[in-house]
Amino acid sequence: MATTITVCNTSELGPGEVRLIEHDGLEIGVFNCAGTIYAIEDRCSHDDGPLVEGGLDQARCTIECPRHGSLFDLASGKPLTLPAYESIETFPVTITGNIITLEID
Repeated sequence: MATTITVCNTSELGPGEVRLIEHDGLEIGVFNCAGTIYAIEDRCSHDDGPLVEGGLDQARCTIECPRHGSLFDLASGKPLTLPAYESIETFPVTITGNIITLEID
């Protein structure tokens, strides 16, 4: 059964902003990419680098791993460049009123 996690109010996560949340030892990066909210596992599949510390490209909705430069698509979690070749987990995001939530299985 999925667990719903409250992230924050939409006013607290403007375009280009990132928030790191933790739930039961799992770290999740929540990104506002040009007005669309995405949630991904905060772990590069190449070497476990912290993705929330990387560069967010709002035009392409990608995040770059700060360690070795792999780019990940925020919508799908798929790596777009090497050295990463495995996808990272993504989480469904819902906005109800002004509250951002996500679901974790």
